[in-house]
Amino acid sequence: MSTPAVQNLIDGNKAYASTFTEGHLALPPSQKYAVVTCMDARIDPKSAFGIPLGAAHIIRNAGGSVRDAFRSLVISQQLLGTTDVLIVKHTGCGMLTFDNAVARSAVAKNKGDAAAKEVEDLEFLTFPDLETEVKNDLEWIKSKNVESGINFTGWIYEVETGKVRKVE
Repeated sequence: MSTPAVQNLIDGNKAYASTFTEGHLALPPSQKYAVVTCMDARIDPKSAFGIPLGAAHIIRNAGGSVRDAFRSLVISQQLLGTTDVLIVKHTGCGMLTFDNAVARSAVAKNKGDAAAKEVEDLEFLTFPDLETEVKNDLEWIKSKNVESGINFTGWIYEVETGKVRKVE
């Protein structure tokens, strides 16, 4: 079944592939860094942060959580040589608007008891304060032995202006 989303992918890829010339790029990111950011559709990391194709790993998940991205970060660093990680959260994040109980309740309401059982122990990694969560993620990731020798910085991206600011 072809939905509008599937058709968009087909059409968009056809246009992209017709002028694609970057098939020669190496597997490891050329600038040796990774960006962990939110999956929010209002964020275009490539454009917002000036990242050329092949330069960095972009790891996206709900809330830009390093806990959720940990597996990918270990691969990025240990197998593909990245040495810097930028943790970027953003204003207006949906993860600020609910908690675990609300998320579990939504699953139960929308999908029923069997689906609710599947997420009963799932940690949705929500948070009540943006800046505090950037700091919490920095503290958590820096505490991991596998992460020693890696440079971590935290940022907040403003969806209203497109600007970023460093979190100290």
